[in-house]
Amino acid sequence: MNIFRLAGDMTHLASVLVLLLKIHTIKSCAGISLKTQELYAIVFATRYLDIFTDFISLYNTTMKLIFLGSSFSIVWYMRNHKIVNRSYDKAQDTFRHYFLILPCLLLALVVNEKFTFKEVMWTFSIYLEAVAILPQLVLLQRTRNIDNLTGQYVFLLGAYRALYILNWIYRYFTETHYTHWITWISGFVQTLLYADFFYYYFESWKNNKKLQLPA
Repeated sequence: MNIFRLAGDMTHLASVLVLLLKIHTIKSCAGISLKTQELYAIVFATRYLDIFTDFISLYNTTMKLIFLGSSFSIVWYMRNHKIVNRSYDKAQDTFRHYFLILPCLLLALVVNEKFTFKEVMWTFSIYLEAVAILPQLVLLQRTRNIDNLTGQYVFLLGAYRALYILNWIYRYFTETHYTHWITWISGFVQTLLYADFFYYYFESWKNNKKLQLPA
């Protein structure tokens, strides 16, 4: 554990709390992509298969339970809660997210660190997380007007991965034999996908204007 890893975890947790705040308090999921949330539920379900078999630390187990529980509860609320579901823009959230799943699975079967079920599923979750934000970014471009909580949620998600890159750089220079190309490349791709959003987010913050993405 180092300061960059902890900051990344806390930023990731903050993004989830912001989204849950929007859903539970405002009873709205406007501007949120159900497709992205479903992909994240798959990411955590396949990444944390070891939750009941491999104990690392109380912190690690707690974070796993939080991300698993929150991801599936968000999907449930957006699909089944009568009030929350009304604000879901199904007509705009049309990204064919299932086209992302099979390529990531096939890539994980071919490019992995160890060909075991758990390792392939973990690698699959890494690849899928790298592109899971795509439906959300496409939805934001289509709707253009982005409310504060949605903007903060997406920003925190991107910041979490950027902080993890700093964590990997730190560990590379402070730990011997620390090399994880799959995680590094996937994380870099994931961060690049946020580049356009980050630019307009900081522009809106600098000019004190409402966040808007170009169509």
